[in-house]
Amino acid sequence: MTGPVLGEFFGTLVLVVFGDGNVANLVLKDSKANGSNWVHICWGWAWAVGLGVFAANALGSTQADLNPVVTVAKTLAGVYGSWGEAFGIIIAQMVGGFCGGVVVWLAYLNHWKGSDPDSQLGVFCTAPGNRNLPCNFITEAIATFFLVTLIMCVFSKGVGLTTPGLGTFFVVGIIYGLGAALGGPTGYALNPARDLSPRIAHFVLPIPGKRDSDWGYSWVPVIGPLVGAVVAYVFCHAVGIM
Repeated sequence: MTGPVLGEFFGTLVLVVFGDGNVANLVLKDSKANGSNWVHICWGWAWAVGLGVFAANALGSTQADLNPVVTVAKTLAGVYGSWGEAFGIIIAQMVGGFCGGVVVWLAYLNHWKGSDPDSQLGVFCTAPGNRNLPCNFITEAIATFFLVTLIMCVFSKGVGLTTPGLGTFFVVGIIYGLGAALGGPTGYALNPARDLSPRIAHFVLPIPGKRDSDWGYSWVPVIGPLVGAVVAYVFCHAVGIM
């Protein structure tokens, strides 16, 4: 039963459950952690990624991308045998992200009513601090460039990690650092499976008093990370990291 598709599905589900659950704990009415700060967000998302990677590895995904744009960059680098194989991985990630959003909705079922509609949406997907779509796009592209590049650095021959699983802890550090340094303008989506898929869950779920799902912004956390990942591939290939 194990394999890369199942691993990517479940790993991405874990990522979204722990990441979006972290946000829900902070913003929803009467939650015990309501009113916590940005450090809470950064640590929660960092470990959400780390736990998702371990889950994906355990279920047969040696790559544990959990992110379509990372899969695209690796496919350009020849890690995957074909674009068909990569597409199957990406579909699994997107479905896992949607299902993760549904799990968070169920876990906080008693907290949606009376919560601020913007906060409800913020559980599932990102929104900019200052809405300026070109600037927001640039921020997402820059952040994802560093995400992909630093992941490739961690697992490069130059670093030479030999302990299984050690690289995942460095990835946790990368995610925390990105949130601390570059997360403020847009909420550092970095990942369509973490943003678009749960956004669709927000759209279809019966959340009392919910607002629209902000489709006018939804392309930014998809196209921005995609561009950043492609630029990261070009850079890493040019300098010999990838």
